[in-house]
Amino acid sequence: MERSTRQRSAIRDAIEAAQRPLLPQEVLAAAQQQVPGLGIATVYRNLKALLDEGAVKLVALPGENPRYEPVGHGHHHHFQCQACGRVFDVHACPGDLSRLAPPGFTVSDHELTLYGRCADCQPAMARTPSPGSTNRQRRA
Repeated sequence: MERSTRQRSAIRDAIEAAQRPLLPQEVLAAAQQQVPGLGIATVYRNLKALLDEGAVKLVALPGENPRYEPVGHGHHHHFQCQACGRVFDVHACPGDLSRLAPPGFTVSDHELTLYGRCADCQPAMARTPSPGSTNRQRRA
């Protein structure tokens, strides 16, 4: 086990505070709030160490650079905003998906990624309900 450093603590704090998976560059920007001289090579080295320790886990989305999130969230899925590219946790699951597998196959695990626009990237009109509208009408 490696010793804890200010850099490692800042990186761990950044990942835990984010409430969503972060790219290494996002980890760097957040951790630099605590350690202004922090560099990207130190972030990568510490991310690898945190992975090896089991403190963070890798979030791999198709065609994307890896992101990192703290362990301990339990089973969950992700949402990627197609406008800003950020990834968010989705703490819901459709459940047993074994019925979708071909006959004779066994499902041992699954990952689900939703795509769309996050709340920050929604057009202003879509965020502002008109008088008398319902949630269903706004989502359509």
